[in-house]
Amino acid sequence: MSLIMALQIANPVVVRKVEALAQATGFSKTAVVEKAVDRMLAEIGRPADAADRMSALLRQIDQVPDRADAFDPMRWDARGLPA
Repeated sequence: MSLIMALQIANPVVVRKVEALAQATGFSKTAVVEKAVDRMLAEIGRPADAADRMSALLRQIDQVPDRADAFDPMRWDARGLPA
């Protein structure tokens, strides 16, 4: 079981940098911080575990709300295969 804890960044300069990077990349603030941490871990020779990265990505995808105007351009058969 994982424990989720909030991270508070008290330095307003860092907060502005994270916000600017998030806006420039289209990623969430959490995602840009995670990518920066992963990159720094790799630089010091401690790459983040691939399973941890995949779990984090799936958690972010799960947070994307469904859109009422979304549609699937492909047709699918009863077995779930492209028609």
